[in-house]
Amino acid sequence: MDDLEPDDSDDGADRDDDPSGTAGFADLGPWWSPPAGVDLGTRAHLGPDGEPRIVERRFTVTDDHAGHRLDHYLKRMIPRLSRTRVQAIIRSQLSRGDAGDPRRFRTSTTVAAGDTWLIRRPARAEPPCPRTFGVLHKDDAVMVVDKPAGLPVHASAKFYFNTLARVVSERFPDQPWQICHRLDRETSGALVMACGSEAGAALKGAFADKRAAKTYLAIVRGQPPWPDARDGDDATAAEVTLDYPLALAGPGDPSRLPAVRMLIRDGGLPSITCVSVVERVPGYALVRCRLITGRQHQIRAHVAHAGYPIVGDKLYGAGEDAFIAFCDRGWTRELAEAVELPRQALHAARVRVPHPMRAEQLDVSSPLAWDLAQFLAAHRTR
Repeated sequence: MDDLEPDDSDDGADRDDDPSGTAGFADLGPWWSPPAGVDLGTRAHLGPDGEPRIVERRFTVTDDHAGHRLDHYLKRMIPRLSRTRVQAIIRSQLSRGDAGDPRRFRTSTTVAAGDTWLIRRPARAEPPCPRTFGVLHKDDAVMVVDKPAGLPVHASAKFYFNTLARVVSERFPDQPWQICHRLDRETSGALVMACGSEAGAALKGAFADKRAAKTYLAIVRGQPPWPDARDGDDATAAEVTLDYPLALAGPGDPSRLPAVRMLIRDGGLPSITCVSVVERVPGYALVRCRLITGRQHQIRAHVAHAGYPIVGDKLYGAGEDAFIAFCDRGWTRELAEAVELPRQALHAARVRVPHPMRAEQLDVSSPLAWDLAQFLAAHRTR
């Protein structure tokens, strides 16, 4: 699950001269400036005529919701909305049926099974993020894309057009690609997609049944006492196992971020990461992380608990106070200097998965993302 997003309504993040909101920190390293030639999606919400596109969201009432009040139904469908916001949507954005029934409805209107409700609103400007992505592998059933850091996979409260799902549909409009697993918004690298429902079911099943394997690279602070990584058949022989059970923070836990932060504690879900060191530079190490389980934030929580947090990790590295301040106010120079990178230094470097249509194993690698490679190069020379 992606972390909380900062409120960027007034931090200048959508200005033409600084669309990322971080160019003022360019003296801290080239990774603080947006890469040249990358579409940051600052106009993705606009149509060819320059006017905002229309965003639609459609709901069909199922039997288990029949008889509910309209406002209660919409709140169930979109839990993040406040009661006031639901009432405003009913007044100004809601219609019934494909014909776009122009009548205005009461919040107390009763919904019936089979009813279709449509929310239509002008698109809003979205936080800038890179919409340019590479393709690592593509055939008639499987595509592995090289997701850039900062691009969310699916739509959320703040992202509709600036998502991987959207930009893939724009680039391949006649192909029904669907995403088969997840990467956090700040994580870069290999992500598997399927063309069609049959391939999608097979690939999603492979991830669910742990017949797929994912390996990540992370830049951590410090010099972990883990063995040097090996390649080939004996790669797993040179690994240390981090076996820390994980649980999502809840009310009463020692955390100010319930439902956001993962805590390591007895009684949590079994969580295992195998780690080794690919490269050491002064003050940092590039670490290979092989997932045995796949919990939320697993790698980030595990390496931080071991004493070697990921560079750029505002939650597990900088701490809860810094993370909350970032969500409230966006970037400050103090935070930028503390975290060193504008995103967590985590990269999905390799994925292996059975091909859904052929008796073969796909093994696809993604080169280390440009910003992480530059960060390492800069610290090799210090």
